Amino acid sequence: MALHKILKIVALLLSVAGIIFLAMIIAKGDTAIVESGEGVDGFLYVAYITFAITVAFVLLFVIKGIFAGNIKNTLMSVGAFLLIVVISYVLADSNQLPTQDGGMLSESGSKWVGTGLYAFYILAIIAVGSMVFGGIKKVTK
Repeated sequence: MALHKILKIVALLLSVAGIIFLAMIIAKGDTAIVESGEGVDGFLYVAYITFAITVAFVLLFVIKGIFAGNIKNTLMSVGAFLLIVVISYVLADSNQLPTQDGGMLSESGSKWVGTGLYAFYILAIIAVGSMVFGGIKKVTK
């Protein structure tokens, strides 16, 4: 219960700081902010702190969940994901491509973009397939 109270207080303090910085930005006006960027730094620091706290808690609870649960299943899931990434990397092309600004996308960059796309497609197919399979299994029972 003490952790919950601490988190509520931290969230309240960050909210108040964000509101104060937002009020300062609004009070200065759009032209002053565009010309100097003054007052935006504090607002960004609040966002950075909020992001860091969120990432820290996500990592904490993920690590806690890994050690509390069955580590064998966790390692199998991570291995399956890495296998999908390796398959995606093998399937991806490594062609140099022109970008919109006239530059060229390197072969390595093209390979990794293709890897991400193929991994997304494979994971999407698996997700849709599992939903269809689950629906069919539920209907047949």
